[in-house]
Amino acid sequence: MAGIMLRSTAFTDHDLLPGRFAKDGDNMSPPLQWSDVPDSTEELVLLVEDPDAGKEPFLHWLVTGISPEAGEVPEGGVPPGGREWPNSFGETGWSGPLPPRGEEAHRYFFRLYALNRPLDLSGAPQAADVHRALKGREIASGTTVGTYFR
Repeated sequence: MAGIMLRSTAFTDHDLLPGRFAKDGDNMSPPLQWSDVPDSTEELVLLVEDPDAGKEPFLHWLVTGISPEAGEVPEGGVPPGGREWPNSFGETGWSGPLPPRGEEAHRYFFRLYALNRPLDLSGAPQAADVHRALKGREIASGTTVGTYFR
């Protein structure tokens, strides 16, 4: 499978996310840039999840319908053409990290998927629902990881 180059100017891969992106900070979504999206892409999907939050990954941001021509999202913005969905906090859009105080750093996986046909979701999907829906549609992906602790 092809690889999308996904990065941020606010943090490097597997590095600490600045506090302004945390839920108890400014709760701003970080800026992201990407490249190497396949020409056959119909839709991009952005999924941000914390696999260290418990039995199920904690969904921090889900955006579907992103234009394949888009190459970035600014800090605090929504990707062009994107539809934001409810996250695990029950809020629509970005809700930043808020791990329990004193725990080791949690990892926040920022994943961008290129799809060959639009994603079919309804209601308030959780991370596992999104992963199931991606099967058979994903033609490329890119990942960058931020960490955070309190």
